[in-house]
Amino acid sequence: MTEPLDRTNDTLRGSSIIAAIKSAGINIVLSVPDIWTSKGLLFPIANDKELRLIRVCKEDEAVGITAGLYFCGQRAVSLIQSTGLLDSLNAMRAMGLEYRQPICMLVGLLGKEPDVAPKDSKKVGVSIIEPVLDAMGITHHLIETEADVPKIKPAIDAAYAKPEPLVLLIGRRPDAT
Repeated sequence: MTEPLDRTNDTLRGSSIIAAIKSAGINIVLSVPDIWTSKGLLFPIANDKELRLIRVCKEDEAVGITAGLYFCGQRAVSLIQSTGLLDSLNAMRAMGLEYRQPICMLVGLLGKEPDVAPKDSKKVGVSIIEPVLDAMGITHHLIETEADVPKIKPAIDAAYAKPEPLVLLIGRRPDAT
């Protein structure tokens, strides 16, 4: 189900997202470079002394590594684009759903239009994401503005408690502040 867009604050700061994932006990970020979130998230994460960045070649590789880290008692998130999420759905099905692993992803919605709900996007690669996640039963939340950032920690904590996969959809380019 699509959440209504909150227009009370039309900014999204990378520093807020990073603080939220840290508060959820995340200390490892796996990433395939993502042009949608690089400036506001990937570059600051790469320079953050408290986070370990693991660069991977493919998104499904990140799913497998995240599952392995979970077995070692580590919390991790993957930072990828929506195109990569689509590429990794079979790995998410197997590891996240069949084997009940907390595969958590920050997914940049590449090309999403401002003030348009993802399902209403004219970009097919954006408009299909939520219906696909709904069909698979994967919990997801839209992170569009600063008002949405408080959803991050409880969603990650819930994914690890159940355990189950989680997708946090980054609906606008985060500022590098």
